[in-house]
Amino acid sequence: MTPLVRPPRLAPGARVAVVAPSGPVVEERLAAGLDILRGWDLDPVVAPHVLDRHPDFPYLAGTDADRAADFQAAWCDPDVAAVLCARGGYGAQRMVDLLDWDALRAAGPKVLVGFSDITALHEAFAARLGLVTLHGPMVSAVDFLKTARAQEHLRATLFEPESVRTITSAGTTLAPGRARGITLGGCLSMLTSELGTPHARAGARGGLLLIEDVGEDAYRIDRSLTQLLRSGRLDGVAGIALGSWERCGPYELLRAVFTDRLGGLGVPVVEEFGFGHGEGALTMPFGVAAELDADAGTLTLDVPALA
Repeated sequence: MTPLVRPPRLAPGARVAVVAPSGPVVEERLAAGLDILRGWDLDPVVAPHVLDRHPDFPYLAGTDADRAADFQAAWCDPDVAAVLCARGGYGAQRMVDLLDWDALRAAGPKVLVGFSDITALHEAFAARLGLVTLHGPMVSAVDFLKTARAQEHLRATLFEPESVRTITSAGTTLAPGRARGITLGGCLSMLTSELGTPHARAGARGGLLLIEDVGEDAYRIDRSLTQLLRSGRLDGVAGIALGSWERCGPYELLRAVFTDRLGGLGVPVVEEFGFGHGEGALTMPFGVAAELDADAGTLTLDVPALA
């Protein structure tokens, strides 16, 4: 596994597009998120269908074709420096096959930010475009709107990425040691759902896997990890950082699952690293060479996330 291409960092005044590739967006939250972006001296532009509702499926923000068209137009706009997702939910997998990947590649490297269901796009951008992406807060998400840490870490990553080359957690060591590799990962259930699709990475060999999830019982977490193991997806993984597991049941049970499923890999594992659906979530770049120190609870990037 080799490092991916880093898109340019943002500068004051940069135009950024806000899209909704997945679930429906709450207008009031979107407005509050846009105000935060304007406070960073960004020029946010909202895609035409961000506030749409699918006529048949209330869990989707508009039709697959409209969501894909919004994303395509935003990415291919030469005046747009970054594409920020308004929220996750579900739906990115339904629109990802509608994108014109040749056109996206021709538009050049840009910043993509999102997490949760946006994992499908992180995987696709790595596999199809070879591009670094940011697993970070979304514009209308409650944590981004209310938590200064989430806001500041994303802002620093976008504008001053050298200031956050070392990402420090308050987590604890599940399996000790240090490991070097290329960062990858996202929402665990989404990674499992992507197995076998044209947009999934071939595997995690030589990678530092960063995973999290929300609202999944311990047995479902067990099932997803078991599927990754059985499919060979974790063969050769160098190290693992576990993020937040909101509403996934008693953490003592989850820790037992992690120890049982991941402890035998013989690689460093650190838990409660501070990214994902939890409060004050950190922004994690995917596709960058880094060192994971499970004892110190740090991820140190070889270079800043953005060029």
